[in-house]
Amino acid sequence: MYLIVKYLLTAGVVVLVSELARRSDKVGALVASLPLVTVLTLIWLYLERQPMEKLSRHMSYTFWYVLPTLPMFLCFPWLLSKLGFGWALLVWSMLTMALFMVYVLLMKQFGIDLL
Repeated sequence: MYLIVKYLLTAGVVVLVSELARRSDKVGALVASLPLVTVLTLIWLYLERQPMEKLSRHMSYTFWYVLPTLPMFLCFPWLLSKLGFGWALLVWSMLTMALFMVYVLLMKQFGIDLL
């Protein structure tokens, strides 16, 4: 039952964001930009009695993983206007993965091991 509630609440967040975005670009983007998945994950980990150190590491890694994805939010609108949705999504995903790999190698030079 717990797993079903977990699925329903988490899926509900995605549906809520998409419905808000359908009605208002700004409100949808605002809610989508909130770290709702991270907050839900922390709640689920806490309720599952995971060690506080695990929650802390999760939050720290989430911070480091978000950084290399930020430039792509600026690239996607431009790609969308030039390539259309499908190609823009594919190119955006490939660029994000490439940037992430470069970022992982760069961060390793500073003693931050992300993989």
